[in-house]
Amino acid sequence: MAAPLQLTFVNFIKDSYIIVEGKRNADRFFIIRSGKVKLSKEVEVVAEEHDILNPGDFFGVVSTMSGHSHIETAQALTDVTLISVQKDQFSQLIQSNAPVAMKIIMQFSRRMRFLDESLTRLTLKNVAAEEAPSHLFSVGEYYAKQNQFNQAIYAYLKYVKFCPKGANVKAATERMKKIAPYVKKPPREFKPDETSRTYYKDEIIFCEGEPGEELFIIQKGSVKIIKITEDSEILLAVLKSGDIFGEMALLESKPRAAGAVAFEECHLMAVNRANFQQMIQTQPQLIARLTTLLSERIWLIYKQLANTQINDPLGRMFDLMQTHIEKKKVNFNTISAFSFDFGIKELITMVGLSPHDGTVYSKKLMATPGLQIINDKLYIKDISEILRQNAYFRKMQQLEKSRHTKKPVS
Repeated sequence: MAAPLQLTFVNFIKDSYIIVEGKRNADRFFIIRSGKVKLSKEVEVVAEEHDILNPGDFFGVVSTMSGHSHIETAQALTDVTLISVQKDQFSQLIQSNAPVAMKIIMQFSRRMRFLDESLTRLTLKNVAAEEAPSHLFSVGEYYAKQNQFNQAIYAYLKYVKFCPKGANVKAATERMKKIAPYVKKPPREFKPDETSRTYYKDEIIFCEGEPGEELFIIQKGSVKIIKITEDSEILLAVLKSGDIFGEMALLESKPRAAGAVAFEECHLMAVNRANFQQMIQTQPQLIARLTTLLSERIWLIYKQLANTQINDPLGRMFDLMQTHIEKKKVNFNTISAFSFDFGIKELITMVGLSPHDGTVYSKKLMATPGLQIINDKLYIKDISEILRQNAYFRKMQQLEKSRHTKKPVS
C-alpha cells in the first residue's frame, strides 16, 4: 500500500520572490492556500489573462514537470501560505485529489490553445487561427493544389460530414469526384472501440477544424502536428513514441486547433472521453505524463513566441535550433554532435518565412561549419557552433534594440 501523501506548507511575506524566471532545476510547484501572488515575465510577448493568482491557483508546474528553467517570476503580493508539491509527489496528488489534477490539465489545455493562437498570428501575420469545421474545405483545397489527393479527399469528406449545409458542399463533392481516380489509399473510418490503430506514412490522423472525441498516445513511430494556410503547411512539432496529442479538443469539446499526420508509419492508442475519466483514477502515472508533455509544450511555445521578436531571419533559425537542442535536455558539456528531427523545409516554416525568403536564408544557414542534411534532417557536428551563432545574433539584437531606445543628446 502506498504511503499517504505528505504535503509541505511554506510561508512567504509580502513582496518576497518565490520563483525567478530563468532559474534552473525546479523540483516543486506551488498551490496557493491563502494570499495573492503576481506572475510576470521579462519579455511579455503576449498578454495572458491570469497574472494575479488567488487561493486554489497554482504556479511553477511548467518548469517543474518539464524539467526546464522557470518561464516566469512569482512574487507575493500579500503574505502568502503555499502548498509545496514535489515533482515525484504528483502521481500521489492525482490519486488523492483528482479535481486538482483536472484543474491543472484543463488550465494547461486552455493556455496551450491561447498561446498557439497567438503564435499563429505572429508567425503567419494576417492569417488567423481557424478552428471551425468550415476550415476543412480550405484544408482540402490546399492538399488538392499540392496533388496530395489522399489527404485532400479526407478533408473534403470531413467537411461534407460536419458541414452538410455548408456553402462549399457542392464544390467539395465535385472535387472528390474529380480526384477519386488518383486516390491510392481512401480514408479509413475507425470504430470508437478500436483503441489500437496503425497509420501509414503521410496518412491524416485528424485535421484542424475537425471535431475531436479522442486523444492519442504514440506507441511506435512519429507524428507531425501542423497547420494549413492557403499556400503552406506549418510544422508545429514532431512527436515520437510515448508522446500524447489531441487532448485539447477532447478536454474542451472544441474543434481541433491543429492537424496531425503520420510522419512515418505509426501505432497509436486512442483514448475517448469516458476512458480518460477512468484513467485519472486508475492510471495516475499516465495523467502525470500528460501534464509533463503539456508543460514541455508550453515551455517550447514560450520560446517560439520569444523567437518571433528576433528581427534577423537567420538569427531566428539559429535560436529555434538551439531551443530544440535544449528541449532534448542535451548536456552541452558532454555532447557534441546533434541530429534534429526536422529538415530545412520544416525549419523555414517554423520561423514563418515565405518560400522566397526561406530559399535565401536556408543557403546562408547551410554555410554554417559542420551543418549538414542527412536523410532529409538537419545534423550538426558540433552544437557549440549553433550556440556561438545564436549568441552572436542575440548580441546583435540587443545592440540594435539599445540603439533604438537610446535617447538623443540635447
